[in-house]
Amino acid sequence: MMSEQNKPLTDWIGSQEVREEVISAVVADCVAAMLDMDGERFGAGDPLPALWHWFHFLPKAPMSSIDHDGHPKRGGFFPPVTLPRRMFAGARMKFLKPLIIGQSAVREGEILNVSEKSGKSGNLVFVTARYRIRQNNELCVEEEQDIVYKEDGPPVPAPVPLPAHPDPGPNTWVKDVTPNTVLLFRFSALTFNAHRIHYDRPYALKEEGYPGLVVHGPLTALMLLEMTRAKSGKRIGGFTFQGRAPLFDLHPFRLIGKPKGETVELEAHGPHGKITMTASAELI
Repeated sequence: MMSEQNKPLTDWIGSQEVREEVISAVVADCVAAMLDMDGERFGAGDPLPALWHWFHFLPKAPMSSIDHDGHPKRGGFFPPVTLPRRMFAGARMKFLKPLIIGQSAVREGEILNVSEKSGKSGNLVFVTARYRIRQNNELCVEEEQDIVYKEDGPPVPAPVPLPAHPDPGPNTWVKDVTPNTVLLFRFSALTFNAHRIHYDRPYALKEEGYPGLVVHGPLTALMLLEMTRAKSGKRIGGFTFQGRAPLFDLHPFRLIGKPKGETVELEAHGPHGKITMTASAELI
């Protein structure tokens, strides 16, 4: 029998998995605490805020299956890509109906595409996975995630902060975020993400060549959407994001939102003023 390592990566197109679990009020309360939503409590029957499904259906790999970087060892539902660097590059999602806390939900996953490319940074593998979450046999969330694997590269230089961020212009939402190790640890814990670049500074600097701890891309995306939810007061019907560059725990960064009717264009800016993430939210 051919081992997973010897199969073409494209054999994983069509790979599927199904997970079922109860949408937890305890988890929602912990997310609210992490986001500093003082006094926000959730109970059975409450709608789960958009994007908070990320804190459910987590990969529960045993310690014996964890690789040296903190990720689960390659293979299974995702193809066993041997390139060492793995990044959550972006996603597109629709929130068709709120998930209800206290009720069981089923997430169906499928690998839609696997492609290998070569660029300036070396060999790359792109994997697109689709997830559909149903509750009471109704489709509530549909999401496509883009995962990128890449080769090791040169050390990443530390960003040089600007004296001040430029004026974002009128009718713009702005929020400055100061990342710290506690925030990164809590997000890692709530997503059961043990990738060491987010909490192990010696590993991040010496083995992966970063200048500091890396802010999770999904955490930045979550904060962009939470700013949108708080500022607009409306329900989120759709959300897309694409990471462009990493953020680190070295300096504050800025979230920017520009409402345009029922759409909000969003960006995260690093301390150097450069765009590190773009996103768009659809309001209902």
